[in-house]
Amino acid sequence: MPRRFLALPLILLLLAFPALAETRASDRVALVLGLAAYQHIPGLRNTVNDAGALAETLEGIGFQVQVLMDATRDETLAALSDFAFKAETADIALIYYAGHGVSVQGTTFLIPVDAQVRAARDIVAASVTMDQMLAAVDGARKMSILILDSCRDNPFPEVIDLRDPEVAKGLTTGKGGLAAPSPERGTLVAYAARDGEVALDGDGANSPFNIALRDNIVKPELEISLLFRQVRDEVLAATGNRQEPTTYGSLPGQPFYLTGGTATPAEPGLEDLAVAWQRVVAADRASLEKSAAAGDSRSLVGLALAKLDRQSTDYAPQEAQELLEKAVAAGDADAKYRLAKVLEGGIGVDPDPARALKLYQEAAEAKIPAALNDMGYFQFTGELGLTKDRDKALALFREAAAQGHTEAMFNLASFAANGLVPDLGPKDAADLLYRALRGGSELALDALLNNADKFPAETWAGLQDILAGKGLYDGAVDGSFGPGTRRAILAAYGIFETED
Repeated sequence: MPRRFLALPLILLLLAFPALAETRASDRVALVLGLAAYQHIPGLRNTVNDAGALAETLEGIGFQVQVLMDATRDETLAALSDFAFKAETADIALIYYAGHGVSVQGTTFLIPVDAQVRAARDIVAASVTMDQMLAAVDGARKMSILILDSCRDNPFPEVIDLRDPEVAKGLTTGKGGLAAPSPERGTLVAYAARDGEVALDGDGANSPFNIALRDNIVKPELEISLLFRQVRDEVLAATGNRQEPTTYGSLPGQPFYLTGGTATPAEPGLEDLAVAWQRVVAADRASLEKSAAAGDSRSLVGLALAKLDRQSTDYAPQEAQELLEKAVAAGDADAKYRLAKVLEGGIGVDPDPARALKLYQEAAEAKIPAALNDMGYFQFTGELGLTKDRDKALALFREAAAQGHTEAMFNLASFAANGLVPDLGPKDAADLLYRALRGGSELALDALLNNADKFPAETWAGLQDILAGKGLYDGAVDGSFGPGTRRAILAAYGIFETED
């Protein structure tokens, strides 16, 4: 199916730029923290060993890794701020934390080595929250992963009684744990142990969880959901069922691998997804079918999409529709969006534009960003029988952009830059274009490099100002497009030019 964006007329800029070599920012970055030498509470035995071993493993599978051992709170927060900027141009951003932690009513506090807690209220100022770590990985283009290999029992039993509801109430941050992740960019939080359990050290230099994680993370054909299920099973077996890892979050609609695997496009179509899911079925059909039978809607959608791969012996579009209908009946919003795609295009089944529109609308009401963007496109073009309505289209693009959808950011920026959105101006367009670039939008990159004259000087000046503030541009903020601005645009996207 087509991508839903409002194309600008193509006008190539024939500027004489010098021949430059290009390097790309790493597409997978990791921050690994190991804390053992606590100053005011009992130290830990294997955490630094675990962090070092995992850092080496991650480097071996292509991650750019930053390691921070026995860090203070200030050092940790500084590292998170630096890492957040790097994560924006990476497909995968991963943080691994091994150290003390405590969970209170959905809020997880991670304890730096200098934490000194004399009263319950001190823990907020002395610690780093899981929300702060999630914020540092959240900008990744495809997958954000936070792995907490920590004891989730209470390291401050003498000053904090977690059974006291008034104490617990005073320690919550008000966020209630995980924020709702974007369905299009995966977010996964993995805990080494259930809430209140001890993450066991084991008998050797590394913990059972760390060993299982490193053993499985290097397997090239292991899809991420199956990877963490295998880690869970191995830790349960190694600890005699005394420690059970758990995962939370939302995985993307496409299969995802930490090692190997053929990468699907940033915004894959149904054909791309069908081929990608067929690879998962070929590698581990039994696990996927078991999960689907247990009601896991992502597995149902994956099995369905695999049956739309025309090159596979599993090609069975009618069965695919039945599986998608089952996931839709279970209330899965992503399944509604995928089924809408099938019915709109008549992919192996009879087209049903009326039902497709209804499913698109339901998926948009459920805040699926791609559905919001598609509905904006339909409202603007009048497709699927809708009456053209630019105001409704803009509202939908705005909502999708707020959810992080880069095509919607580009669509909204194109209108705003030319004064067609009442409350958004050229500077707002510049901000949208910058965020689209950081999010990996090829549309924004192509438009800015090849259709610069379609954006007014005020928007270019606003974009130059943003780029300068991020340390990516040191030229004049004059609204003109030249070699320095071009290099800054590429750098914002994650491509760096150097002279040969």
